[in-house]
Amino acid sequence: MCGIVGYTGTAATTADGNASGAATPSGTPLAVAIEGLRRLEYRGYDSAGVALVAPGLDGVAWAKKSGKLANLIEALDQEPLPEATAAIGHTRWATHGGPTDANAHPHLADGDRLAVIHNGIVENFAQLKAELLADGVAFRSETDTEVAAHLVAKAYRETGDLTEAMTVVAGRLHGTFTLLAVHADVPETVVGARHDSPLVVGLGEGENFLGSDVAAFIAHTKEALELGQDQVVTITPTSVAVTDFDGKPAEAKRYTVDWDAAAAEKGGFDSFMDKEIHDQPQAVADTLLGRTDAAGALVLDDLRIDESILRAVNKIIVVACGTAAYSGHVAKYAIEHWCRIPVEVELAHEFRYRDPIVDERTLVVAVTQSGETMDTLMAVRHAREQGAKVISIVNTHGSTIPRESDAVLYTHAGPEIAVASTKAFLAQITAAYVLGLYLAQLRGNKFPDEIVTLLDELRAMPRKIQTVIERGEYVRATARSMEKSDKVLFLGRHVGFPVALEGALKLKELAYIHAEGFAAGELKHGPIALIDEGQPVFVVVPSPRGRDSLHSKIISNIQEIRARGARTLVIAEDGDDEVRKYADEIFWIPQAPTLLQPLLAVVPLQIFAMALASAKGLDVDQPRNLAKSVTVE
Repeated sequence: MCGIVGYTGTAATTADGNASGAATPSGTPLAVAIEGLRRLEYRGYDSAGVALVAPGLDGVAWAKKSGKLANLIEALDQEPLPEATAAIGHTRWATHGGPTDANAHPHLADGDRLAVIHNGIVENFAQLKAELLADGVAFRSETDTEVAAHLVAKAYRETGDLTEAMTVVAGRLHGTFTLLAVHADVPETVVGARHDSPLVVGLGEGENFLGSDVAAFIAHTKEALELGQDQVVTITPTSVAVTDFDGKPAEAKRYTVDWDAAAAEKGGFDSFMDKEIHDQPQAVADTLLGRTDAAGALVLDDLRIDESILRAVNKIIVVACGTAAYSGHVAKYAIEHWCRIPVEVELAHEFRYRDPIVDERTLVVAVTQSGETMDTLMAVRHAREQGAKVISIVNTHGSTIPRESDAVLYTHAGPEIAVASTKAFLAQITAAYVLGLYLAQLRGNKFPDEIVTLLDELRAMPRKIQTVIERGEYVRATARSMEKSDKVLFLGRHVGFPVALEGALKLKELAYIHAEGFAAGELKHGPIALIDEGQPVFVVVPSPRGRDSLHSKIISNIQEIRARGARTLVIAEDGDDEVRKYADEIFWIPQAPTLLQPLLAVVPLQIFAMALASAKGLDVDQPRNLAKSVTVE
């Protein structure tokens, strides 16, 4: 879950974003590394560090500091590092060892002539460390990464070649890892290796880049290489070489990133989360682009699964974690209704451990923003081993899960920097709707005109989402008035239930207060005991125009909790006059078909959580203990 950057070049450059792709000089290897770390800090912010090499230096020049990247930058201002020709940088999300200066990366070995950074977990580190201790190696940290550093140093002394040394060590490590290394003997070279952890290559002129995400180098180049599983990459200013863990030449797929550096900046908003909430209408619209032919029929060119196989599917299992899992719950309601196929939603980290019933007629849908979520990746691999076909819904191009799936639906939401997901959630739901409608069309569950009508309703959603965002100041004001609240409950029915779960998760992530989401019908089966005087309760009210019985039942739920002193904060459709009588606060959303309502109803909850956390003086982009991409099990 850490962020890693590698750079080697004689002159750093940054693309000016014009059509010609021209470039202008900017900065040094250290500047490139720090900029990359700034863009990757969402992946981990327990500590940060850099290592530099250059001709004439006796060893690696380095600096590292616990805490956020700003602490490292301050230290570098006070004690500058020398000029360099190559650099590696790291932002850490702590696993082995606490977030201290000593445990921060890089880790040094070979008389401080070698530096290594690492993303992942080395599961057999204890065995390897015992071996190194027996050889007389002295350790300076509690991390598994330092074990890898000393192993690379040992292999380098034996082989005299940094790439070969990395290859030898990669074959000995168990677990998940991306490693980057530099050595003072080869000051224009950075070597990386990946196994079950992300690493991409940025291609420049007279310079090349490595990163755990393209955001690390997007300011400099849009040209990238997808590294495959179990590959080693060696970059110099003028070359990129890729081999497998056996040392044999390997291929890496080249692609062009379809967004620019500006998309990863705040753009005048107070936080990335605020910006990304405002990005949501465009994210939904972009996820719908290019999905239909001239006649209006859905055409999903990126689904590389034979139509006969999809027609034969008799069960769908959605695997995901966190927010992505709640998008899967919304998908369940829609796909079952449109396609009449049973849909299960599984937390990916539980899926393969319960011996699931999966066969060649099962379709597994893996949902993940990053495409690197380790629990979801393991679920994908298990499903394919059992004969199932896997379609992934992913936002990040070049990531591992789409490469290991049978097909992929990219959401095109653009970079999501804030750790708490917003626009990716709406884009995931939209992609799931598209998949459900495509299956309904393919299997004949819906007539062509019904598909066209539903797609038209979907295409109207970005404008309605924008309306909800524009009404956000009342939500913010309400949140600020609740700064002292220490627990909040969320209720919903039908598709409103996963919205309630997501609303509670956002509040836990951002404001660090107890929040729980419940299916409203469960109230009388226990949770109503939590209601006391003044207890804030959000209620997601279904449309009175749709399932009338559900609307009337949730009105009854509101009355029950109000009778026990609850403060009711209600999300309701424009024109729902009945609900006015029972709400202390109402957050209005435009009218929409029942199954599409989550795209609207969740937005006030996102804004509320962000505003409450801000009122408490908390960092909404980087909540404590969390990282954007969970790349370890």
